[in-house]
Amino acid sequence: MTDGELVRRARAGESAAYGQLAQRWAARVLSVCHARVGRAGRAAAEDLAQEALLRGLRSLSNLGDPEKFGPWLIGIAVRTCLDWLKSAQRSEVSLEALGQDENSSAAADVVDRREPGDRRERAEQLMREVERLPQPYREVLMFYYYHDCTYRDAADALGVSAATVNARLTKARAMLRSRMMAQQE
Repeated sequence: MTDGELVRRARAGESAAYGQLAQRWAARVLSVCHARVGRAGRAAAEDLAQEALLRGLRSLSNLGDPEKFGPWLIGIAVRTCLDWLKSAQRSEVSLEALGQDENSSAAADVVDRREPGDRRERAEQLMREVERLPQPYREVLMFYYYHDCTYRDAADALGVSAATVNARLTKARAMLRSRMMAQQE
């Protein structure tokens, strides 16, 4: 069933239809939130993703083209994160907490095969460098590596072409490689 069909069913009062849409798009929304909030951490990104999904449900009647539900919802997620980032009430999470993220250990295995302490340090360093990337590069990395999206899936969610996703990934990898090499010297 397409997104458009599910949107039409949800608008007709079938709550399970929006549940299916939310399940289908939750990982991508979470990726956008992770990329936007950076160091604030996983908990903040998860809260913001939930808020974006709720805002999507509440605003479903405002969606002009039901077939474009995904990009529309991603836009809501971006605005939700921007609202939060501008808010004076947001809280910061320490860099140590970032090191405890389950993705850090996965990143450590990718970085190299050194001693466990070295791997953890390199993974933390890599995560800091990912956070320093310009937002479009961070977003595409999150979609591709953390949520195993294809170029096409990432392109659809971000509202760009697959070629743009490829170019951004290539540029992001080059920037990370250069920064990591510079820090080793």
